[in-house]
Amino acid sequence: MGVLFLFLLIILAGMLAKKQYNDSGYKDASGHSYYDTMTDPGRKGEYLIYRDLERLDGQHKLLTNVYLPKGDGTTAEIDLIMISETGIYVFESKNFSGWIFGDESSKFWTQSLKGGKKFRFYNPIWQNKKHISVLQKHLELGSEVFRSYIIFSERCELKKMFVRSPNVKVMNRNVLIREMKQDMNTLAIRLTDLEINQIYNELSQYTLADAATKQAHIDAAMRWRN
Repeated sequence: MGVLFLFLLIILAGMLAKKQYNDSGYKDASGHSYYDTMTDPGRKGEYLIYRDLERLDGQHKLLTNVYLPKGDGTTAEIDLIMISETGIYVFESKNFSGWIFGDESSKFWTQSLKGGKKFRFYNPIWQNKKHISVLQKHLELGSEVFRSYIIFSERCELKKMFVRSPNVKVMNRNVLIREMKQDMNTLAIRLTDLEINQIYNELSQYTLADAATKQAHIDAAMRWRN
């Protein structure tokens, strides 16, 4: 009886999770199925952020997986963008676990896992700064309009995290909404409803990229790393 009850709970939890996914705008915005999203850690992290952001009050528009062209013929892949009256929030999602060590000035950060395993990864603040630079040039807007958010899973612990830039925040996903509400309630109004819609319409054409665009981006990233 206990095993059957547990099995039914698992089934119900799965059905609820799928319903939440289908009710979210992420499915249409990303073009990813529920299965593809939940079995890919990167996509799942982006979905969880998107789901939180769409619950915020006020006029705002969301975009995910924006492949914005750069001047050298390659693309910048931006995980998530939120356009609101207080500015353009650019999100870099890191759905990691373990301990995370890094600061704004270090080229590489470190993920430390149980058993002593360690992995280096490119500074996500620098990564998102490049994304914002491409966005800024494309939209012809001043730097004061943009906010950089680096979002890690709540399954990891941020260690010795030194961030000095006032427009940059690094946090776990479970405090994202609190930080967003604080920013949206205190920052100056920078965009009108018309401008929000214009920017959204402009960037929307760079979402739902085809397989060739995605592969070209991956190939370019691999060449850069090597």
